[in-house]
Amino acid sequence: MASAAMSSDKKELEALPTVDAGEVRELMSSSHHYLDVRLGKDFDKAHADGARNISYYLSVTPSGKEKNPHFVDEVAELFGKDEHLIVGCNTGVRSRLATKDLLDAGFKNVRNLQGGYQSFLQSENQQPAALQQ
Repeated sequence: MASAAMSSDKKELEALPTVDAGEVRELMSSSHHYLDVRLGKDFDKAHADGARNISYYLSVTPSGKEKNPHFVDEVAELFGKDEHLIVGCNTGVRSRLATKDLLDAGFKNVRNLQGGYQSFLQSENQQPAALQQ
């Protein structure tokens, strides 16, 4: 029974609205906001221009991950539920979980960045923003 529930959860995550990395720059120049859900220390090293950071996890260690229990509330403090959000992490896995949580909380225009920040960098053929100084 547990494997059926896991299979259902996996299918639900795969069916989330997504955006291709090649579309991000154009969307950000209109009304879309880039929400980076990586740890703050990773965001501080490099991030997309104009991105806002709210960590989905408080910590990531070899022994496990600690989810930010205030994630949705913190997002709601920055963005309205009707605003257009592109959610990205490093490779697109954590951002899928964050996207699902935001949609479940009533955010209406949320899309997961396929491949995360790494795919964005590749599509832009650029150096991380923090390294462009």
